[in-house]
Amino acid sequence: MSKGIFKLHKPWEPSGDQPVAISKLLEGLNKGMKKQTLLGATGTGKTFTMANVIVEHNKPTLVIAHNKTLAAQLAQEFKLFFPDAAVHYFVSYYDYYQPEAYMPASDTYIEKDASINKEIDMLRHASTQALLTRPDVIIVASVSCIYGLGSPEEYAKVNLKLEVSQKMDRMTLMKSLIKIHFERTNADLTPGSFRSLGSRVEFMPVSETVMFQIEMSDGIISKIIKVDPISSQIIKEEKNIFIFPAKHFITEDKKKKKALVEIKKELNIQLNKFKKEGKLLEAERIKRRTNYDLAMIKEIGYCNGIENYSRHLSGKAEGEPPETLLSYFPHNFLTIIDESHVTLPQLQGMYSGDASRKKTLVEYGFRLPSAKDNRPLKYEEFSKRIGPVIYTSATPSEKERSESEQIVEQIIRPTGLVDPETIVRPVSATSPQPSPFHGKVEDEVYPGQIQDFITEAEKTIIKGFRVLATTLTKKMAEDLSIYLKEKKIKAEYLHSDIKTMERIKILTQFRKGEFDVLVGVNLLREGLDLPEVALIGILDADKEGFLRSDTALIQTIGRAARNSEGKVILYADILTGSMERALGETIRRRNIQLAYNKKHGITPKTIMKKIKDITQELESEHGKTVNAELALDLEIFKKAYAKEFKKDSTKITKKDGVTEVKLHMSDQERNNLVYEKIIKIKDKEMNKAVKELDFETAAILRDEIGVLRVRLEK
Repeated sequence: MSKGIFKLHKPWEPSGDQPVAISKLLEGLNKGMKKQTLLGATGTGKTFTMANVIVEHNKPTLVIAHNKTLAAQLAQEFKLFFPDAAVHYFVSYYDYYQPEAYMPASDTYIEKDASINKEIDMLRHASTQALLTRPDVIIVASVSCIYGLGSPEEYAKVNLKLEVSQKMDRMTLMKSLIKIHFERTNADLTPGSFRSLGSRVEFMPVSETVMFQIEMSDGIISKIIKVDPISSQIIKEEKNIFIFPAKHFITEDKKKKKALVEIKKELNIQLNKFKKEGKLLEAERIKRRTNYDLAMIKEIGYCNGIENYSRHLSGKAEGEPPETLLSYFPHNFLTIIDESHVTLPQLQGMYSGDASRKKTLVEYGFRLPSAKDNRPLKYEEFSKRIGPVIYTSATPSEKERSESEQIVEQIIRPTGLVDPETIVRPVSATSPQPSPFHGKVEDEVYPGQIQDFITEAEKTIIKGFRVLATTLTKKMAEDLSIYLKEKKIKAEYLHSDIKTMERIKILTQFRKGEFDVLVGVNLLREGLDLPEVALIGILDADKEGFLRSDTALIQTIGRAARNSEGKVILYADILTGSMERALGETIRRRNIQLAYNKKHGITPKTIMKKIKDITQELESEHGKTVNAELALDLEIFKKAYAKEFKKDSTKITKKDGVTEVKLHMSDQERNNLVYEKIIKIKDKEMNKAVKELDFETAAILRDEIGVLRVRLEK
């Protein structure tokens, strides 16, 4: 139990290489080392090691992962280790994002197109609010943490404090909420919205799905009540609350007025420039667009693409770095860069790609030059804004190795598991011939990598384990999953085109055994914690390149290292340099692990890990209420009709005037009778709720009926 700001829930004590790694990393932090590397083999418990380091280092922590799926997994692991701390998930809130761009060669303008995931946006606000209000914070983020976010000073400054007995009338409160970008509604509340009912104002904070009722009497706040928005049950009465803005880009009136003047000045300078260059089309384009945005900002304080004016709104100088999530952290926080061999190149490459796109937009009159300052941080700027860093990777690149003041190895797994057995087999179908990989003559015609993989997968599935297959392209992944289904093997594919939350759900279903084979591209490499996987097939392993480099192969092989029966088959017609290095490193680690197990009398055991889906935590309160009430209703109705079913287990139907009697109803048929009865009752209740203008109850009943009808169809 720590005396500091964090309390670590320890389901077990550090073991294997963990105690030494924890001690060395803490020693490095205490000595003031700015950069260290934890070279941890897959499955050695790097996350638990870092959790122990976080506790002892006693500082707010930023964990950066290279994709949303890995970030989600890390967030749920840290939540288990730190149940009392503020562990939050901060990733890009777009399910789909097409940045604004212009292609001069074809004179094609692509308008910004995005689908915002409101649940992820809510989590982003929860992250920034936690950083501004408490010390025990761990934020697990993607590289979106280096993009412009809005000033923490302005975000914190304009929060609205309400307390009982405070002088406040209904109109003043509504104006105050609108000022911090809450939207008025007459329908169901969603995060960042409010409504007025008589002398009461109700709103839902942007960071959570609870409702606050502010009751007023004689120009004074008489009650502040926290309410469940679905059941309308009172959670508690509050004496005071703080309401943070519904958007991160916030500017006080004085700064906003000054910004409008500065934007107008910049527009005039750019118009003169275009006119001197004879670019009349570009001049008209930027004039029309900017004047429209200025009008929107003046009237409602916001416009689409307001982030492109962030330099003026924040009062920053030209070229000055933007405010980002890092700005919300206190001084000298700890940064952990997970799977650093992939995450670091992403951090380094974000600025250049954004700058190139913005340059074209400015040149052709789609944006003012100040839009260039709405950008991600340069890597040098990122480095200056963080404190001590720990890189974690099973395969650190030369950059981490050269920058780190010490490299700490963590090779031994607490479970005694060793790196998996690796086998190399040909890609192509062949006649009986000597195998260059096994040194023997094959007894039968070799069927090729796909058929061989299917044979091995079926053997593994029979044992109750799961299988991964990695391909070189998304199309190959989709085609292979379809082919496997045709062969009666339950399979799904996973790649970057699948939305964030859907990817997490697919992985959870895979772990639960709802299907047996998961096919993917590079998403199946780093950080996927899948102890149920006992076989991995690496198709076309001899195709040198990014997806088949020694680093990629080592990472892929590591996915089978959490299972005592782990095996990896690399399908290749030639032995490439990358394959030789990957196999060599795997054998080196395996020998160290086997020797340790022999010395300490350890028998490897497959990791038993609770299957938890972070999307369960993101499920809306509405959905939870629907499921809970429906489960209760079903239980009541089944008990009510239990005697009836017991007395009469027949089903009587009339068809064309002829009575048919079916003996011994199945469980499904009995359930269907219950569903039909409940649907009729709930339909009446829903119509009654609508007549009484109780739309919240009606919405719950509507969704319960929808769930029941789906079950009835099955």
